[in-house]
Amino acid sequence: MHDLSHPSLPVRLGADSEPVADRRLEDLAGAAAEAASGGVPAAIRFARELGGWLPDPGVDTRLRWEALATLGAVDLSVARVVEPHLDALAILGEAGLREETDDRRSWGVYAAEGPGARMEASTGADGSPVLTGRKPWCSLAGALDGALVTAWVDETRRGLYALDLRHDGVQLLDEPWVGHGLREVTSGPIELTSVPAREVGGPGWYLERDGFAWGGIGVAAVWFGGAVGVARRMVEQATRREPDQIALAHLGAVDARLAAAAALLGRTADQVDGATDEGSLAGERAGLAALRVRQVVADAVDDVLTRAAHSLGPAPLAKEPEHARRVADLQLYVRQHHAERDAAALGSQLLAHRASEGA
Repeated sequence: MHDLSHPSLPVRLGADSEPVADRRLEDLAGAAAEAASGGVPAAIRFARELGGWLPDPGVDTRLRWEALATLGAVDLSVARVVEPHLDALAILGEAGLREETDDRRSWGVYAAEGPGARMEASTGADGSPVLTGRKPWCSLAGALDGALVTAWVDETRRGLYALDLRHDGVQLLDEPWVGHGLREVTSGPIELTSVPAREVGGPGWYLERDGFAWGGIGVAAVWFGGAVGVARRMVEQATRREPDQIALAHLGAVDARLAAAAALLGRTADQVDGATDEGSLAGERAGLAALRVRQVVADAVDDVLTRAAHSLGPAPLAKEPEHARRVADLQLYVRQHHAERDAAALGSQLLAHRASEGA
C-alpha cells in the first residue's frame, strides 16, 4: 500500500502486490529521481517516455494512478510536468486523435479562466479554427511543443483546441512568480493572435466527457503521493530517535488518513475500469466521484502537512532543502483544490444526484 518505510518504494493503492507492476513502478521511481536532477528539460523528456507505455484511464486506471502517486512521492515538480502531458494524450485518445499525434511532442492542458482573460475561437480564411485572446495559468508554455486550450465559441460554450506553442502568434506574457512552491514549473499567461488550431471534440465536449472527472482524480493521486513523501520524512525522524507519545500520535493519525485515501483511490480506479459490481464510473456518477475523491485526498494532504510541521518542528523546513521544497510544492499544488468551494460543489452535486435517483 502507501508504504512509509522507504523513500524509493512505489506508492500502491491497496491492491495485492503484482510483481510486474511493482518492478515497473520501482523503475519509474528511479527514473523520476534522475529526471528531477536534470530540471525541466529532463522532466519533459521523461514525460514523453512515460506517455509511451502508461495506460490511459479506463484501461488499467489503478496502475496509472499508482504511477502518478509514485511520481508525487519522489518529486512534485517532475509530477507537475508529467501529469498534464499524460492527461493531454488521454484526451486526444478519447477524441480519436491519439494516433495522429507525434509521440515526440510534449503537451500541456490550459483550461483555466480568470478575470481579464478570455480566449475566443473563430473561423479562419481556410475554414479552420483560429484562436485569439489571453489564457491564464499556462504552465511551461515556453518549454512545451503543443497544448490543448479551451476557448469560447459563443457566450455560453467552450471548445477544446490543439495548437502549436511554437507558432509566431503565441506570445508569453511576463508575470512574476513569487511563490516558493513549484518554482521550476511556473504558470504564466499567454496571448494568442490568430493562431491556427485543431478542434478536439465539439463545443462542451471537454467538460462533459467522463475523462474530465477521471483526469481530475489523477491530479489527486499526485497530491496523495506528495503527502506520502512528507509522511515518509516523519517515519525517518521516528527511526533516528525514540519518538515520544506526541510524535507517535501524529504518525498513527497520518498513516490512518493515508490508508483511507489510498483505499478510496484504489476502489475508484476499479470503478473507472468497470471492475466492480457497480459498472463503469461514468456520467453524473463520475463527476460526483471526482469531487469526493479530491476532497478526501485534499483533506488528507492538509492534515499530513499540519501534523508533519507539528511533529518535526522547524529544523527540516529550515535546514533540509529537499523536505522544505517538497512541503512548499505540495502546499501550492494542492490548492488546485478550491477548499470550501469544492466541498460546497460536492454537497450540491450529491443532492442533485439523490434527486435524480428519486431518493
